[in-house]
Amino acid sequence: MKPVIALVGRPNVGKSTLFNRLTKSRDAIVADFAGLTRDRHYGAGKQGAHTFIVIDTGGFEPDALTGIYMEMAKQTRQAVAEADVVLFVVDARAGLSAQDHDIAKYLRKLGKPCVLVANKSEGMTEGVQHAEFFELGLGQIFPISAAHGQGIRSLIELALAPLALDDDSEDADEATIGVIKLAVAGRPNVGKSTLINTWLGEERLVAFDLPGTTRDAISVPFERHGQKFELIDTAGLRRKGQVFEAIEKFSVVKTLQAIESASVVLLLIDAMQGVTDQDAHIAGYILESGRAVVIAVNKWDAVDEYQRELVKRSLETRLPFLKFAALHFISAQKRQGLGPLWDSIGQAYRAAFKKMPTPVLTRLLLEAVQFQTPKKSGMYRPKLRYAHQGGMNPPIIVVHGNSLEHVTEAYKRYLEGRFRKEFDLVGTPLRIELKTSENPYAKELRA
Repeated sequence: MKPVIALVGRPNVGKSTLFNRLTKSRDAIVADFAGLTRDRHYGAGKQGAHTFIVIDTGGFEPDALTGIYMEMAKQTRQAVAEADVVLFVVDARAGLSAQDHDIAKYLRKLGKPCVLVANKSEGMTEGVQHAEFFELGLGQIFPISAAHGQGIRSLIELALAPLALDDDSEDADEATIGVIKLAVAGRPNVGKSTLINTWLGEERLVAFDLPGTTRDAISVPFERHGQKFELIDTAGLRRKGQVFEAIEKFSVVKTLQAIESASVVLLLIDAMQGVTDQDAHIAGYILESGRAVVIAVNKWDAVDEYQRELVKRSLETRLPFLKFAALHFISAQKRQGLGPLWDSIGQAYRAAFKKMPTPVLTRLLLEAVQFQTPKKSGMYRPKLRYAHQGGMNPPIIVVHGNSLEHVTEAYKRYLEGRFRKEFDLVGTPLRIELKTSENPYAKELRA
């Protein structure tokens, strides 16, 4: 499982800036205004060889008893409970405050691994301006500048050093192990546990008509027609603002970790409610993780023809980025449509681990270019020369050539369509990476 890092601190110390730096995104809103972040915000981070999940939190006031500050404090406590390590961010320029003391007192009581991070330390003399933060009793101060990217790599190495990190190469070995890890993901109360119970033929998981019955990611071994599976029933992902119960504190992060570790994800949608914003959010995370995916619309027997048409239209408009995924309409309770669903799960798994020979990829690339050449950009026309496979789960195709930085997104989608058709890549994302060859005479030309 990926380790989890929580960013904690009082308002306006730069937690969201650090979150954006770690996730290489602009997902967290950043402004010189205290209290901008309120809900927990999850993202996937990577520094060097380390991958992890990072949680951004709002300004923390441990003793807040009323209003929005009490809710923000509740969100932060849940983020700390989910985390493997906490980064306590303080403002090196504003100095120590009474609120910093309150947060430090709370973190010391928990006894969880914690790194004291002095943000906005650019241009400051280490050891002089930071001396006052030793009062917090959290050990060594680690100076960084989130805005300028100073000290970030060393910070992550320090934070993750005490943790036993999993080897990310396990995905590549899954094809040889022969066990398909199947995660069933979706919003609360869409029928995930009911579906797994139907597959197993027993009441293995608690299924109840109440959102949030499943609190953790439950793994169950299963075998069908000689193929071994590991079924993972995940807790339903609610909108961040709706996750307040202390008992649900691990649900979101466990679901994200289950998706990351799965070979195939079954995205379950409720036909009675249609495709919601939260369904699109979960689908986006599955796509970002690069996992093979199958879409199943559950409770199909409980809706009339009008509602069925609405659901089909919402699938087209809300999830256009998952067009490569197989779509099934099922009823877990009445065991309808489950046979074809298994076929699609197997097909998605095989596509995710498909081996694509370099000669075949290069031939397909040259045929695609001959049929439709990429657009010229100024003086340059991209020249695509050869392709090879760069990875599996998801499949990665690396294309080499000249001036490939001018290849448009539309042309990449055109190439993706050609490759998908040839190798029958149904149910898995396909990533195309472009690598421009260096001109050996570039130095002479510049001279």
